[in-house]
Amino acid sequence: MKMTWRWYGEGNDSITLDQIRQIPGVSGIVWSLHHKAAGEAWDEAEIEAEANKIVSNGFSAAVVESVNVHDDIKIGLPSRDRYIDLYIDTIRKLSAVGVKVICYNFMPVFDWTRTQLYYPLPDGSNALFYEKASIGSNPGEMAEMILRGGGSYTIPGWEPERLARLDELFAAYAGVTEERLFDNLVYFLRKIIPVCEEVGIKMAIHPDDPPWQIFGLPRIVRSQASIRRILDAVDSPSNGLTFCSGSLGTHPENDLPAILREFRHRIPFAHLRSVKVFENGDFVEVSHRLGDGSVNLPELVRILHEHGYDGYVRPDHGRHLWGEEAYCRPGYGLYDRALGAMYLLGVWDGLEDARQAATEGGEFDVGAE
Repeated sequence: MKMTWRWYGEGNDSITLDQIRQIPGVSGIVWSLHHKAAGEAWDEAEIEAEANKIVSNGFSAAVVESVNVHDDIKIGLPSRDRYIDLYIDTIRKLSAVGVKVICYNFMPVFDWTRTQLYYPLPDGSNALFYEKASIGSNPGEMAEMILRGGGSYTIPGWEPERLARLDELFAAYAGVTEERLFDNLVYFLRKIIPVCEEVGIKMAIHPDDPPWQIFGLPRIVRSQASIRRILDAVDSPSNGLTFCSGSLGTHPENDLPAILREFRHRIPFAHLRSVKVFENGDFVEVSHRLGDGSVNLPELVRILHEHGYDGYVRPDHGRHLWGEEAYCRPGYGLYDRALGAMYLLGVWDGLEDARQAATEGGEFDVGAE
């Protein structure tokens, strides 16, 4: 298990590589060219400069999150082939600097959706919060509320230039059903996966967040069955899943251990975090610790350990601690993500230690099946 950290780049992230280096066990930086809009060509010199900066500071630059997919591809417009060709060009350029995994999503219009960015928790921290009743019928009002709540800071995962043309996008997606969106994803994958196989890159689709429809928009990566359908449709090791315990864990019908066991060979990247899900369907981000939320992270780490997982993980979202919401990206502060990384590595180290003791003493039983 290779621990990584999502970083938004110098001048774009208040957290520095020097600070990240002080978190024990973090060996890789998850990066992107965040100023690039979906469908825009990635410049080779910019790619090399960013990757070299990361590697020269002692980190791996093997994971990129994200190379955003243009709406014309998702909608299935005649122009999609041009944007797919640009995507393939970026894949080739990223492989040249050692990238092994590209995390992406296929969510229409909105990326991850929350209704409050700084929801107060009982311990005095605050976190991202989703209130079902606040998701009304007007996506423009919701987007404005989220952006206003973010102040002058970028909302991770959102593309501000798209929010300025919501009416246009909703009109474009009006005839896109879940079946059609699925077909458009398969079309995209059939074009890019042979190139990924050639250059040694694995695509890792991120689950919808939350994993249900909002504003009537189709969602197709939200359950064990839907993931299976996508992976089977283009059956290649290069067509993989980003296992996100927080996204999938917000739906009570998702069996996270079962999902992890079934698709473990197709998971090159994992986001490990917890959420507390309330009876009415609301949920809030919480600490990684067992018992604070609805996700059993130690069990998930144990499953990864059982199967010798050697892919990449990151602690993903965290609470805002000790006043850092004044400057951090919502959900992407320093302190709680650092605590999360150490918690996950502590669970892994405990399993490693137990395995070593068993090897020396002839027994090994930490609940493995």
